[in-house]
Amino acid sequence: MDRVETELANDGPLAAGAPPWAAAPRLPRPVRGVVFDLDGTLLETEQPYRAAFFAALAELGWSLPDARYAALVGLPSTARRGLLPQMLGPSFPVDAFFGAYRRHRAAALVGGVPLKQGASALLDRLDASGLPYGAATSASAATARANLASAGLLHRFATLVTRDDVARGKPAPDSFLRAAQLLGEAPQNCLAVEDSAAGVAAAHAAGMMVALIPDALPPTQEMLGRAAALANLDELAALLGPAGELTRKNNRSPLRV
Repeated sequence: MDRVETELANDGPLAAGAPPWAAAPRLPRPVRGVVFDLDGTLLETEQPYRAAFFAALAELGWSLPDARYAALVGLPSTARRGLLPQMLGPSFPVDAFFGAYRRHRAAALVGGVPLKQGASALLDRLDASGLPYGAATSASAATARANLASAGLLHRFATLVTRDDVARGKPAPDSFLRAAQLLGEAPQNCLAVEDSAAGVAAAHAAGMMVALIPDALPPTQEMLGRAAALANLDELAALLGPAGELTRKNNRSPLRV
């Protein structure tokens, strides 16, 4: 797939022990705003969600191959509602499944929503630099706010776009375009940070630079053609640079809505 100039590129040497897709990336232009996905990117929720999904299926006597579950990662539940009967047949009990799924999900997170390694330090750096940031998530507003509050991050996200705020969820670009609008930045000057194929597709369609930090699934060639892959949030922090350097590069005021 041809690259466009709004994307990052992986073209440097591999770090010791890094996966084969994680070459040192470069930014095509200064970053004026950052838009994070939440689940699997800042919040360590994809594995509990996956466990809850399969527990709900098993409770109802159904099963789904792992390879087919991969197609659901990063999609809003509204999209999953339409896809599951296509995957499992018209007799699949959608309402009963989602009731069981929400129950298992709540039980999995009863001790609190954990953060991905490096999340707090990265947000501290962005706050210190004055670089505006926000979130674009496939979760509902209620779930996104509850998870951010549980993780201690709700106060840091004045800009939060959920599936309830847009006409089309990921992989459509609507949530990223709305987040850029709220940040007061052109999409092409924003860096999207994602972990899923649906999220990468959405950010790419919005015209943003895209950083991919794989979580539940390894990146596909299509994802790597649209984003630069990093191993973790610490590598993203290194890519953006120290807070003082970010302040000089971007000359931005503090976080705006």
